[in-house]
This record gives sequence, C-alpha cells and structure tokens, in this order.
Amino acid sequence: MSEIPVGRPLVGRGAELARLDGVLERARAGEPRAVLIAGDAGVGKTRTLDEAAARAAGAGTAVLTGHCVDLGDVGLPYLPFTEILGALSADGRFADVLAAHPEAGRLLGGDGASGDAARSGRLRLFEDMAALFAALAETAPLLLVLEDLHWADQSSRDLLRFLLSRGVLQRPAGGAPGHRLALLASYRADDLHRRHPLRPLLAELVRLPSVERLELRPLADADVARLVRALRDRPLPEAAVRRIVDRAEGNAFYAEELVAAADLPEGGLPSGLADVLLIRFERLSGTAQRVLRTAAVAGRRVGHDLLRDAVALPEAELEEALREAVGHRILVAGSGDTYSFRHALAREAVYADLLPGERARLHGAFARLLTGREGPSGGAAERAHHYRESHDLPGALAASLEAADHARRMGAPAEELRQVEAALDLWPAVPDGARPAGADTVTLTLRASAAAAHAGELHRAVALTRSALAGLGEDSDLELAARVRYTLAGNLLNVDNLSAAHAHSSEALSLIPADPPSPTWVWAAATHVAAARQVGETGVALEVARRAVAVAEELGVADARADLLISLTGLEGEGRTTPGGRERLLRARELARRAGNGQVEMRALFNLAIGCFESGELRECLQRAEEGLERAGHFGLLSSLYPRAMSYLRHLVHYTLGDWDTLLDGSRDGAREAARGGGHTAGPALYAALARGDLGAADRARALLEGPCDWMTALVAGIVLTDAAGLRGDAAEAVRRARSTVDALTDETGVLPSATVRLAALALGAVADAVGTAPAADGRWRATADELVGLARESARHGEDGLPQGPEGRAWLARAEAEWTRALSGPDPAAWERAVAAFAYGDSYERARCRLRRAEALLAEGRREEAATEADAVREEADRLGALPLRERLEDLLRRGGLAVGAGGDGRAASLTAREGDVLRLLALGHSNRRIGEELFISAKTASVHVSRILAKLEASSRTEAVAVAYREGLIAPQPTTPG
Repeated sequence: MSEIPVGRPLVGRGAELARLDGVLERARAGEPRAVLIAGDAGVGKTRTLDEAAARAAGAGTAVLTGHCVDLGDVGLPYLPFTEILGALSADGRFADVLAAHPEAGRLLGGDGASGDAARSGRLRLFEDMAALFAALAETAPLLLVLEDLHWADQSSRDLLRFLLSRGVLQRPAGGAPGHRLALLASYRADDLHRRHPLRPLLAELVRLPSVERLELRPLADADVARLVRALRDRPLPEAAVRRIVDRAEGNAFYAEELVAAADLPEGGLPSGLADVLLIRFERLSGTAQRVLRTAAVAGRRVGHDLLRDAVALPEAELEEALREAVGHRILVAGSGDTYSFRHALAREAVYADLLPGERARLHGAFARLLTGREGPSGGAAERAHHYRESHDLPGALAASLEAADHARRMGAPAEELRQVEAALDLWPAVPDGARPAGADTVTLTLRASAAAAHAGELHRAVALTRSALAGLGEDSDLELAARVRYTLAGNLLNVDNLSAAHAHSSEALSLIPADPPSPTWVWAAATHVAAARQVGETGVALEVARRAVAVAEELGVADARADLLISLTGLEGEGRTTPGGRERLLRARELARRAGNGQVEMRALFNLAIGCFESGELRECLQRAEEGLERAGHFGLLSSLYPRAMSYLRHLVHYTLGDWDTLLDGSRDGAREAARGGGHTAGPALYAALARGDLGAADRARALLEGPCDWMTALVAGIVLTDAAGLRGDAAEAVRRARSTVDALTDETGVLPSATVRLAALALGAVADAVGTAPAADGRWRATADELVGLARESARHGEDGLPQGPEGRAWLARAEAEWTRALSGPDPAAWERAVAAFAYGDSYERARCRLRRAEALLAEGRREEAATEADAVREEADRLGALPLRERLEDLLRRGGLAVGAGGDGRAASLTAREGDVLRLLALGHSNRRIGEELFISAKTASVHVSRILAKLEASSRTEAVAVAYREGLIAPQPTTPG
C-alpha cells in the first residue's frame, strides 16, 4: 500500500475535497465510484489526491497508487497497474490474494504465454485484475489512485476502460451493495491536444453513471496569498506576496517555487518556472546535483539500487545527497525504495539543463544497467528509449524489436507498431553485422502494417504495406512477394480502395501456382475472392472461392478456410440473414477460433451481428456485437476494423431502441472523434443529438468530413446533414446532401448503397415540407420527388449483396413512399399506417415521426379521435426520448388542429431524462452553459438545448425559477455549504 506523503498546505480546495470525501463515503458504503480529476500542470492535482488519499487512509481505507510516466514515444504497457501490483507483491500480507489471481502474474514479470495465446488471454488478464481489486475491497474499503493519465499507454487505457465500464464499478442487480472501491485518476488538461489519445476515452468514461469529472481550476488570488504566507516560517513583505500572486496566476506549484526563490535579490528572480526550479536546484551541493541529474535521466521515478549504480557513488555519499534533495523537497521518498521528483516539471527542468554529452552518457549507463534487470513493465521498451538517447543505435534496434515482441505478447498493438516503426527508422543507420539475424525491412514493414491494422490505423497500414512492396527487389522470394501484395490488397479493401485492391490481389494470385497447393496460394485466393466480389466479379469470386476452400481443408489451413466460408455466405445465395447463412458463419467463426486467428473471427462475428440487425432482430444483434467485442478484447483488437464496426452497431441498436442518454456525451467534438474512429465512433451519438434538437450536431458532422473520410464517415455525415437540413426547412440542401452522399457511397460497380433508401426518405420529407409551405412550387419539386423515390425503390429492391433489404430497409422504403405521396398529393393515412407498422421492428424514434405524419393525415380527413390517439403516442415517445424537435412539431400540429392530448403539467418533473437531471444539478450550482458542457463533456450548444428543455418541462421562465421548482418538487437535494 502506498505511503501518503505530507507536502505543502492545501488551500482553496474545500469544495473539491468535500466532493471527493462524499465519493469515498459512498464507496465505503458499497457504491463504487470513480472521479476523473483534470487540471493544468501545477494546479494541485497531486496535492489534492494526496489529501484525499490521506483522509481515506485515516478512515480505514486501503490506498494503492500507480503513476503513468512520460518516455516520449516509448510505451510501457500497463505501467501504473504494474506499480500497484508491485506494491502489493512487496507486502507479505497480500501474498495469498495475489496467489489466487495468477493472471496478474503476467504483469509482475511472469513468463506468460506467447503469440496468439497471450493475446487470447488479454480479457482473462482484465477480468483477473478486476477480481483482484474486488477481493481486496472485500477485506477493506479500497481506493485506487492513478496519476498522470495523459501519459498512459494504450494498454493501460484499455484496462482502465474495462475496470470502469465492465469491472469493479458495476453494481450487482437487485440493488445489492457493490464493491467498496473508489478510483481517483488525474490528468493534465493542458496536455490534451485535439488528437490526444486520452480524449476519446474520457468522453466515453464520463458517460458511465458511476464516473464523474472534477476540474481543478486555478486558485483565486486570495487563496494563492494564503498559500504563500503558509509556506514561509518568516513573514514576506506584502509587496513580495503580491508579486508572487501575480506571477503564479493561480498555479499552486508556481507559487510554491516562487516562494522558495523569494530570498534571492529581486533582480535575480527567474522569468519562468524552469529558471525558478533550477535556482532551487543550484542551491544544493555538487553531489546532490549530480544525483538529481542522474535521476532526471531515469525518469519521474527511480529505484534506489538503479540510481546508486548509475551515479557510481559510495552508499553513504548517495544517502546524504538524497537526504539533501528530499529535504529541499525536490525529491520525494516513496514506497519500495524509490524516489520521484515531487513534480514532473521539476524533473523536466533538470533534464533540460544537462549538457548533450552528459545526457547521452547517462542514458547509456541506464541502458546497460537495465540489461538483465527486466521488470514487469516491459524493460525492453525502457532500454530502447535509453539506447536511442545515448546514440547506441544497434542496442536501440535490438531493444526496440524485443519491446515489440513484448507488446505483441501483451496484446498491445499500438505499442507494437511504435516499436517496430522505431526499429525501421533505426535500420539504415545500423551496420549489417549489428542487425538482428533473420530480419529484413520488408518483413518488418509487413509486421508494422499488421500492427497498424490491429490498432485501427487503416491508412497507416496501407502506407506501410506500399512501402514493403516498394522494398521488394527483383530477386525477392515469390511467396514473400505474393504475401506483400495480398496483404496490401486486404488493407486497401479496409479503406474502400476497391479497384486497387483487386489489382494487387490479382497479382498476388498470379505469382503463386495453384499446384502444388500451398497456404500462401490459399490466402492469396481468399483475398482475391473478397476483392473480386467487391468489384462485381461475382462469378470469378465464386469459382476461386470453391476451389480454395477445398484446398484449405486439404492443407488444414483452418483460418483461411473460415475466411473463404464467410465470403461464400454472400456469394452462394445464403445471405447472412438466412438460417443457412448463419450456420455457415458460425462454422467459420469456430474454425477461426480454433486456429487462433482473431481477425477472421472478428469478421465472422461482425457478419453474424449485422445479419441480425438486417433481420430486425435487434436484441440478438446486441448480443452478437457484445460477444464480438468481448472476443476482440482477447486479442487486443478493439481498435481494428470489425470491432469498430461492431461497436458502432452496438451503439446503433441502442439508438434505434431509444436508449439515448448513453450516447450523447461523445458528440461534443466530432473532429476529435474522427481522428480515432470517424463515423464508427460518432454516428449514433450524432443521430441522437440531432433528434434532441442539437443542431450543432450538423457542425460536428461537417467536421467529420474534414478528417480521414472512410465509407462510414461519409455515411454518418450524409445522414446527419440531410436530416438537419430537413429540420431547418432547407429542402434544396437536404436533396443536395442526399445526392452527394449516395454518389460518394456508390462503389465502382454502380450498385447503390443500402443507405440510399434512408437518405432518399429524409430528403423526400424535406421536399414534402417545402411543398406544404409553398404549394405553388409543386411543379419544381415533382421531378425531384420522383427521382428520390426511384432511388429508394431501386436500393430497397437490390441491396449491396444483390438481395432485398430487411425490415429496416423496408421500413425506410415505406416512409419514402409515404413522403412521396405527401409531396405529390398530400398526406395519406394509409401510407403512413404502413410506415408506422414497418418501423415497429424496433426503431422507436422513426416510428414516432411516422405517427406524427399519420396524425396529420388523419386530422386532414377529419378523423379527430384517431388523430388524437396517434398524437398522444407521439407525445409520450417524444418525452421519453427527449426529442425536442419532434415535440415542437407535435405542439404545432395540435395548435393548428385544435387538439388537446397528454397528461398535462402533473407529469412535467417525471419527464426529465437522466441527462437533463445531470444538467439540472449543475444549474443548481450556478454553472453557465459552458461550464455545464465542460463538466459533462458536451458542447455549450448542447447544454443550452438541455437547459431550454428543462425550462419547458418545469414550466419555468428562468434558470433561477427552474432550480426553485426543482428544489420544491424534490428533483434535487439542497447543496451543503462547505467552508472555504
């Protein structure tokens, strides 16, 4: 268990600590919670965490702390968790608990498995870590503290995601108490640039009901002044206090360092923080400075033995120097004979002050010392970092490849990619004799492309494979040449470059003779089947697939056979929606599973899931998608193509079923999401945001198109922008967007994408609205309406696989037909009744929109009672979903038709959604829309929409009145006052 250090006094954080105390108290009572603590460097995150941890320890809570470390581009998989486990393993009291969780041994330097076997155990590792923490929480309330998440490696981020979303924070069913556990994690908000990999994870985590965000803002000037005075044994002149307060700008660490330098002549005060830190550093003895310079090269934290060997001092001298550094509060003594810089900026300042030769020499010393001291955090990656910085390029190359192997065994493809790319960068500078035997740039580049594909960097995978192709010589081995080409073809298929994929797969197949049969030919054939099918050469694809599947069975290449069976499912008429097709997909999935090929297994599971969706079996689709994502966790493939598609599908099912509150927070910054997932990540959240009246969703959709634009991104942006134009009443823009999106998604064979029917229906709705408001323009819109309904009919008749569409496609076609009729001759109750019935397969929002149109049609025919029944159903669904534009359109119809429906004002409080409840609680704290957005990871526009909806539902004319109504009706509890 970590020791809680005692540092400077804590001021100005009374409200934040009260909030953390409340979280810890709830956790001790069996309500597990997590808090993500954001703030700029030096604002006081560590000090606040230390105080919260000290209070927790005083109340009997066990505290475990893990730190993330910045080593440039070097990733150390699971580093903060290995530090926590290291502290546990060093404490004999927990030997039995650790022994009961052997998977955790993989992070403590155990041999583990290798290759696919290790990747397949990744989920077991995650589950065992969760079980370990749960077991510890059974003994005593447990607080996990993770510092500096902005430096976390991807594997640590994945494990944190699992623990918070599916692990120890989950409450048992039936209201039973959960684990007595809390997690506090800090990160530097000023380090999170737009494409920082932590940002999407934060947006995802903050949506979880058990996770909240706490931002530490700069201290008020009065608080900084209190801190300055408290740090001095002797009073400072008020003028000096004011100067420090002005320069600190609310940053507690700046203030502390300025106070430490306050005894210097005024003219000697530094102009920046680094200078202040170095002035304190230069007060130390020469030996202490030497020790700190060496420690700065090691990183934020260093073990005593390693530091002793690197600095080459007698033990007594080293201890005296360390005592001096600790006494001057530059270093902090931690558990397990380690020392760390009290603040990362202190280490950075000392490191930057090193001479180039001195820096290289010390890095070299650490690289040599770490050899043979392999640690649980993947010491090869750390050695590679030190070797590179010491300019020992052969050593860096060997260590980078070793680190890549370690990352692959740990199921960390992003870290593997970085290490292999580092090796490729080093390769030309390393003499032939110093390079690893049996390796070459082509095979290394192929390996990098595979890691990039596994990590979801699809365009990077294409670029790497093209580089491998360019690196092939005229005398290259034919099998390697074929492998490079079919790998490139597969990567090109992933980014929808179909003609190029077909060309390269054809070349690969021509390079390898079919006789004698070989695994390389089978894989070349499997890739060519997929490519030929995509460009419309169905006959060729079918012929090659039938021959190759027999050869794969003969040779025992089970994963290639599985891949071919998946392709044959669409080629032989037994589509993925049929029982026969599903049986074939299940057989393919089992073959791939037995072969340990995660990518092929993901393809089979995706096809099973999407087949269920296309059949209207939404719950079954959700189950299949969850199963696929669980298996992706086994292989470390959560960022790759098919798991991303299954993640989109899972969110799409939640959207379709009307479970919107879990989706909306991720729509705050569509451009940021595009950097990682594009439309796969942002789509359903954008649909729900738009349906709730956030027209800023259209801006985020446009931002998606500014980033890497794949097929899904173009689809999502097209749907959102077409629908948004219709909601604005801009029929011309809706039609333009629908047409351009269909053109962008239509492949080289000319087959319309299945989404055409939805896009056409949305555009037809805008056209019908335009005709209704300007009947004189009927003639102008008639041809457009005919064109759009023709596209919808063609797309619904012949889907992308040449088969009729399922319930979703038929429902959108029914709506398109009803909108076409409305545009040409007015609303038809029968047409809208068919659309309502068609959407009954599960799409609650679209069904409600069709019911509104049916109510309008019934009212036009004077069938007022039936219209009122439909309108009441729309009101109920719109309130449940929080679909403000739909509710507004309903109110407009009711006013025009003189209808009265609904439960009246008695149900106004009950109609608040969960997200509106969150916004209401922040309103009660007096937060602005911008502050609400920051707290909930939504935009200020979205916050404004929520506030407007709350005012309407509570029948309040102002924010203050809404809060008063909320207090009166018990919707929120009065806020306790906390001393400053």
